[in-house]
Amino acid sequence: MIAKFAAIAATVLIASPALAQTGDAAKGKTVFARCMACHSVDPGANRLGPSLADIVGRTSGTVPGFAYSPAMKNARIRWDAKSLDAYLAKPAAKVPGTRMIFAGLPNPADRANLIAYLASAKKK
Repeated sequence: MIAKFAAIAATVLIASPALAQTGDAAKGKTVFARCMACHSVDPGANRLGPSLADIVGRTSGTVPGFAYSPAMKNARIRWDAKSLDAYLAKPAAKVPGTRMIFAGLPNPADRANLIAYLASAKKK
C-alpha cells in the first residue's frame, strides 16, 4: 500500500512540476520583466493587459476599468497557484479566445517563480 501511494505521489509531482516546488519571488520578479510591457503589479494600473496586483484569489475578468475579451470574462477562473500555472504555460489553451497574445512560459520553474512574485505583490 505504501508503494502504491508513493507511486501515485510521484506521478502527481511529475505531472505538475511547477506546483511541486516552491517558487522564488525574487527570481519571479526577473521573470515578470517579460510581462511588464503589458502588465503592472500596481493596483489600478491597467496597461494593454490588466493590473496583476492581488491576482491570487481574484476571479478572472474582474479588474475594474479593464476591457476584457468575452472569453476571459466568461472563464470565471479563480486564480490560484494551480490555475495560474496552467494559464501561464499556455494562455490560449487555458482560455481559448483570450486576447493575450503571449505564447506562455514553458519552464515550470519560471512559472513557479512568477506565481510566487505575483502572490507577494499585494495591494499597497
